[in-house]
Amino acid sequence: MNPAVKQITFLGVLLAVPVSSYFLVFQPQNDAIEAAERSIKERQTSLERLRAATAQSADLEKANTEMHEAISNLENRLPSGKDLDSVLSNVADIAAGEGLELQQFKKLTKVIQAGLATEQPLELKIRGNFDAFYRFLLRLEQLPRITRLTDMKLVRDDGADGVVSVTCTLSIYYQPETTTAASSTRDQGATR
Repeated sequence: MNPAVKQITFLGVLLAVPVSSYFLVFQPQNDAIEAAERSIKERQTSLERLRAATAQSADLEKANTEMHEAISNLENRLPSGKDLDSVLSNVADIAAGEGLELQQFKKLTKVIQAGLATEQPLELKIRGNFDAFYRFLLRLEQLPRITRLTDMKLVRDDGADGVVSVTCTLSIYYQPETTTAASSTRDQGATR
């Protein structure tokens, strides 16, 4: 064989080895590395979404717990149907304690359903000193039970200075006996 042909063949083989190793070895490895990097990025994105969902789940659980506590606190402020008379007695005692004359204290027959609670409206007619009536309202507001005062008509008594006659509707919210039993059953189920 001619030495020039030998050199060209040797040079061709010498160039063919790195070129073929690039296509046969390095190119597949580079493709595998790129695929692995894409897979890692996808999994990291998935993991971030999962972390966000987990954090949101914990936040929702915390909010749910807070809502249950708020509902429980409100239910504790609602007397049962049996305790309604003691609340009425408290209202009468507050009026008497402030020196007001409770002229009329009548349960209205119209009972209003208000969600889980029931609203019992009472018609009140009170006469006495305006300052005493104001203190009565302040003490009524401090009762541990939920009450609402509506339809208030305040009339000044022309015969005496500072004396007023008040007609209003006082609504007391309470839990009917069936709701109280269901609520305690629900609370027991939630704690298990």
